[in-house]
Amino acid sequence: MQMLNLKTLEEIECIRESALIVSKTLGMLAKEVKPGVTTLELDALAETFIRDHGAIPGFLGLYDFPNTLCMSPNAQVVHGIPNDTPLQEGDIISIDCGALKNDFYGDHAYTFAVGEISPEIQNLLKVTKDSLYEGIRAFKKNNRVGDVGYAIQQYCESYGYGVVRELVGHGIGRVMHEEPEMPNYGRRGRGKKFVDGMVVAIEPMINMGTHRIKHHKDGWTITTKDNLPSAHFEHNVALVQGKPELLSTFKYIHQALGIETDEEHEFKSQV
Repeated sequence: MQMLNLKTLEEIECIRESALIVSKTLGMLAKEVKPGVTTLELDALAETFIRDHGAIPGFLGLYDFPNTLCMSPNAQVVHGIPNDTPLQEGDIISIDCGALKNDFYGDHAYTFAVGEISPEIQNLLKVTKDSLYEGIRAFKKNNRVGDVGYAIQQYCESYGYGVVRELVGHGIGRVMHEEPEMPNYGRRGRGKKFVDGMVVAIEPMINMGTHRIKHHKDGWTITTKDNLPSAHFEHNVALVQGKPELLSTFKYIHQALGIETDEEHEFKSQV
């Protein structure tokens, strides 16, 4: 079993630096996500942006993944491979991005609307993003992995949505995927106890219908079993002085899209 790799404050700052490159990449892409653009075009923009900021794409070549971004539209849950199919009005697309700088990874995701989307799908996005913060609130000293999963699961299932079981969040640091695994479902008081120095990627993957998923023959693409839409949001979070501290931010996305929110305020650095 892989050992838990606690981080020093200096290492946490290195992860923050990589996470912020991802944050800025997603902010840049926010202005480019529109009908007619292809996911391959967005992928090329992201690779150039990451390299221009002194990092290397965290996903490119990882487990032999062929691209910089995981691009998962509509019923695709995660791990979608960029292609030359143009996005269409009313689509949604999860963009998951990673960057590696100074030997540490950053990795987070946001689901974008392509043009105008239906109120039903807009609500799926809102609930999924809100559930991310429900999970982050439970990432605190003396809580356990199951407390985070429980918070996300209860919130999303109260709206009738399906919580994906087979795909989970994870620890992050010098390796993209470290211990502990961070499921989006669970029982309170179960699993590994949280201690200062833990850094995790919390990432709800929430389906409009069934929680069941389908793996495709390309070895990467995962879709919902009922082909209904899925949403995905992800932050990198450190446990510092017993409290969750965001290392990533959606503020660049919000600035690009003209969204005003204080959703991240409670998770700012306390130091």
